[in-house]
Amino acid sequence: MVTKKKKIIVLSVMMGLLVLTGFLNITLNQGTGEAIHTGGTVTSANFFTTYRADRDTAREQEKLYYTAILESASSTADAKTSAQESLANIASKIESELYLEGNIKAKGFDDVIVSMTDNFVNVMVKATELTDAQVAQIVQVVQEQTSKSIDNIKIIPVE
Repeated sequence: MVTKKKKIIVLSVMMGLLVLTGFLNITLNQGTGEAIHTGGTVTSANFFTTYRADRDTAREQEKLYYTAILESASSTADAKTSAQESLANIASKIESELYLEGNIKAKGFDDVIVSMTDNFVNVMVKATELTDAQVAQIVQVVQEQTSKSIDNIKIIPVE
């Protein structure tokens, strides 16, 4: 019973921190260049910084959750195996995103954020608009690393 209570407390604290992070993000960013959607582009003074911070916070929460499962004496072998696989998947995703961001920046873009799911790759590039040649460069880098179809790659210019 005590370990079940510990799990509930840990998960409740993690959810509370996630809610607090979202609240602070909204509160601290009011009036400081919030995202504005205009004709397919996103305008934001601090979009890249905020996005990276939110992504890092969410990943840390995920890692804490899986680590709690691994360290729990009451976790089943299957749960521990699944948690280890999930942690490895997170690490692999982080590595791929950093690699892609670095290589796309090397093509001459000021700032880039790559967000990957199992099926899709989203690339947010600091640019007012992108030429066909720039889009082709980004697609080439993404496809070399991920083997994703062009239909599963979304490139978003961010002013």
